[in-house]
Amino acid sequence: MKGVIVAAGYGTRFLPVTKTIPKEMLPIINKPAIDFVIDEFISSGINQILIITSRRKKSLEDYLDREVELENALKKEGNEEKLKTITPPQAEFFFIRQKTMKGTGHAILLAETFTGKDPFIVAYPDDIFFTQTPVPRQLIKVYQDTGCSVLGTLYNPPDLHRFGVISIAENGINVKDIVEKPEPGTELSKEASTGRYLFTPDFYDYLREGLKFHKKGEYYHTEGLKLMAKKSRLVYKRLEGERLDIGEPTGYLKAIITYAKMNPVYRKTLKEIGFDIR
Repeated sequence: MKGVIVAAGYGTRFLPVTKTIPKEMLPIINKPAIDFVIDEFISSGINQILIITSRRKKSLEDYLDREVELENALKKEGNEEKLKTITPPQAEFFFIRQKTMKGTGHAILLAETFTGKDPFIVAYPDDIFFTQTPVPRQLIKVYQDTGCSVLGTLYNPPDLHRFGVISIAENGINVKDIVEKPEPGTELSKEASTGRYLFTPDFYDYLREGLKFHKKGEYYHTEGLKLMAKKSRLVYKRLEGERLDIGEPTGYLKAIITYAKMNPVYRKTLKEIGFDIR
């Protein structure tokens, strides 16, 4: 199975820094946000990864390449610990640019040649997860049991109406419909779609079908999900573990603090400056 990371957006919530630095490269202390997604993939046995980028994001390619001059300098110093930190992940990386920001549905269609006739995982790096079982593995298990595309969900998150909320079939696993950002009080359930999906290759057909009726503006992959749900080809998996939203500044700040609490050195620093580290 292959992995796809959708990382082409402007990152306008983080301007002005994202004028020159991709949002996916913003650090959670010393680890770029995209590394958390890559770790998920690799720990799930996925070692062929496509990153959908745009013209302002060449640094993503540079980051995942070798830095020979720095490697040599660290070798001369005998600094093996630092050398390990700059060694590229053990995976093959491929890149394609979304030349015009036409939405997530358009972006995923760009991955078809890469994924071919196999199922694949799609990740949006605005969401990072701290889990015992990596999220891709959780989705793969459900796919193996059902043969369907799998939508990762959260149960009753704060501001539920700001998510894509699903309607659940009577069998308790199939998705009947999904509504993006429903009016408060009109939500179809308490299950909210989050940034992880496993798609079977027929999802491309549903995306193309939805595109026929799309009139203007960005084309989102939700249209393909709705069509797939009507054919009983979409199920959901309530994801285990802690999810952090780094897609906007306050969530990003919370993620840094949460990550810092996991490290004894940073926990000590947080305590020194008066943070409650429980």
